[in-house]
Amino acid sequence: MRHVIAIDQGTTGSTVLVLDEQLAVRGRGYQEFRQIYPTPGWVEHDPEDIWKSVQSALNQALAGDEAGGTAGRSGAEGRRGRIEPSSIAAIGITNQRETAVIWDRQSGASVHNAIVWQDRRTADRCAELKAAGKEARVRQLTGLTLDPYFSGTKVAWMLGNISSLGAPARAGQLAFGTIDSFLLWRLTGGGVHATDVTNASRTLLFDINELAWSDELLELLGIPKAILPQVVASSGTIGTTRGVPGLPDGIPIAGIAGDQQSALFGQACFTPGDAKCTYGTGAFILMNTGDRPVASRSGLLTTVAWKLSTGELRYALEGSAFIAGAAVQWLRDGLAFFTSAAEVESLAQTVPDSGGVIVVPAFAGLGAPHWRPDARASITGLTRGTTRAHIARATLEGIALQNVDILRAMERDAGRQLTTLKVDGGAAANNLLMQFQSDVLGVDIARPALVETTALGAAFLAGLGTGVWKDQDAVRTTWREERHFTPTKDRSRISEHLARWDAAVAKA
Repeated sequence: MRHVIAIDQGTTGSTVLVLDEQLAVRGRGYQEFRQIYPTPGWVEHDPEDIWKSVQSALNQALAGDEAGGTAGRSGAEGRRGRIEPSSIAAIGITNQRETAVIWDRQSGASVHNAIVWQDRRTADRCAELKAAGKEARVRQLTGLTLDPYFSGTKVAWMLGNISSLGAPARAGQLAFGTIDSFLLWRLTGGGVHATDVTNASRTLLFDINELAWSDELLELLGIPKAILPQVVASSGTIGTTRGVPGLPDGIPIAGIAGDQQSALFGQACFTPGDAKCTYGTGAFILMNTGDRPVASRSGLLTTVAWKLSTGELRYALEGSAFIAGAAVQWLRDGLAFFTSAAEVESLAQTVPDSGGVIVVPAFAGLGAPHWRPDARASITGLTRGTTRAHIARATLEGIALQNVDILRAMERDAGRQLTTLKVDGGAAANNLLMQFQSDVLGVDIARPALVETTALGAAFLAGLGTGVWKDQDAVRTTWREERHFTPTKDRSRISEHLARWDAAVAKA
């Protein structure tokens, strides 16, 4: 039996899955790591923390079901013991996409903490570029808007604010990458500096029409080309392991995709018009738009969905809400409403509704289609009768209501109306949230049996790239629905709720 490892490096922790040829999970590991907040609006990670978390999760996953893995699609429990390293046929990587890292090519050590996608320190620089009339050209080349969310201005900030980096960057002594590039470098013992087209398309430096780094954009942001990684397809052997504890040398790393594109692939959204929403730290809706980019008229992003070794190229429209699961973490850690994030559902269910309370979870500004980095989170509609339960329920509702704005814009741009939205990610297990999402969107929600479709997509890309699986039909036939949610028929109540949401967003 051959196995594929999927490394899912997320914003708050790293997950590693070991899947067999039937796409059943044979081992699972997870490790959280520190979140660093140097000043309000700034968010950083120590790259060494990330690498250690991946190593820890990998060791857990290789221990098999005894480390917490499930026995497979049937859900039957089992104790298969440690995965034999020689059975690993390929490794796939999926990652938090816009987080930027610069490291020294000689030592492999990072020169600064990674600047996380949530970080807003470059808001002023983005505003300057907009005022200079650069946004239309940037959108034309990259499909993105000028926002501190993306990697390019983060890299420019590091090069511009750390005086010791300029000369070695121009000399090619430093390497820039998103987290996939950093992990690939470590997994190959410093042998490969590369990224795939999906991650490259999130940097503000990549021409998504030509599928190449843009000299024009590099000059605009003052970034030397010498620090950039090679851009490769999302599927196909990119490098092989060297010096990784617990793994033999020579295992192909054969799949890379940014987390949201990976989830789109793992949800078997292979047909134009197919869409999914991933509920992680943020919430992300992607729609497959086929082999040509669709320019958004509604403030959405146009991005590369994947490129296979066969040459198949797919694009997507994307709308992102920066905060989803992170809002529940705020209730847990900031307000001490409960000790485990999973408790939010039971607390919210103790009241029949949110009592008129609206939570706009704009802790990191508002993303698509508003693109207001200056927006701030708010709670409106409070009364003397408001309880923790009302605020907990309103927080879940706020997560779902952000997606209404995104999906409506997406439908306008794509010229089609969704009937079903596939969902995944940790918060997709929350039945209250999923039912409310169906209600306010007015579409069916399909939740798969394996909600870790981000990791599944990375595994499948790696397996496709090494011949473990023949074609996309393998994942299409494996996808299983666990639960279906249908919208409520009481649309008048939903319309009133949406009106309160619009009013609250206007004030955020």
